[in-house]
Amino acid sequence: MPDELAAVAAKWNVGKTFADYRKLLELADVDAVAICTPTNTHYQMILEAAAAGKHIFCEKPIDLSIEKIVAINAEVKARGVQLMVGFNRRYDPNFLKVHDTVKAGGIGEPHICESPAAIRAAAGDYIRASGGIFLDMTIHDFDMARYLMGDVVEVYARANVLVTRPSGRPAIGHGDGDADVRERRAGRHRQQPQGRLRVRSAVEVFGSEGMIAVKNNTHDNHVRLDSAGTHSALPLDFFMDRYAESYLKEMEAFVDAVRGQRLAPVNGNDGLMAVVIGLAAAKSARENRPVKLDEIYERRS
Repeated sequence: MPDELAAVAAKWNVGKTFADYRKLLELADVDAVAICTPTNTHYQMILEAAAAGKHIFCEKPIDLSIEKIVAINAEVKARGVQLMVGFNRRYDPNFLKVHDTVKAGGIGEPHICESPAAIRAAAGDYIRASGGIFLDMTIHDFDMARYLMGDVVEVYARANVLVTRPSGRPAIGHGDGDADVRERRAGRHRQQPQGRLRVRSAVEVFGSEGMIAVKNNTHDNHVRLDSAGTHSALPLDFFMDRYAESYLKEMEAFVDAVRGQRLAPVNGNDGLMAVVIGLAAAKSARENRPVKLDEIYERRS
């Protein structure tokens, strides 16, 4: 919408705007683009950006189709451009501290990772195009499983709709769920992101020589005790507040990779495998059984 485009440009002091993204791709002085549009638009935009020789940052998921993601990864490789996927939690200081500690052997061999999470409910139109809870919401947790624990080999998931409207009807339909997913890595890894009610994100990793944990971010860290109990601030209830720093740092990492001609730190294969896990979780929830990732996508060396 022209009026909305003009208003956003004025607010953020944007010098050039385009009603058609293809006009942007024609600019010779543009080296890279960020694709932050709905998932069902990513495939075509990525292919056209790669053909134009632009490096690409794309929000998750790359696509909902394994075949299309494989084709995208082949195309960006053939064109010699970077593709970085927006799994911003990797750049949150809390999760980064856990990752670095685990990878440095700070808790010995990691055995179990517990990662409860919840986020605010989404609108119906968004839900219909999102790919569902496993490919849209908990895909961040699946990526975090790989980031902290290594490759995932098997998933067991259960999902249900627990949030209802005042009428009693489910708030989320279209075959989607709003609660409870469990994921395993070779019998050693389990996650339970629960619900879409508010932003809540924490992680605990238990190892052979110790454990490391980070808590949810809150507006402040006060604790008040009185006759009614112990009280503290609620977790930050909007993901842009909770992860503001991580969004900045992931974009800095993308720019550094492009400028330094280094491989993007979160690449197309990371985007692919997170979708594979999500599809395995959806299949597991439908069929009420563990699903090995090789049933969804047979990785090739």
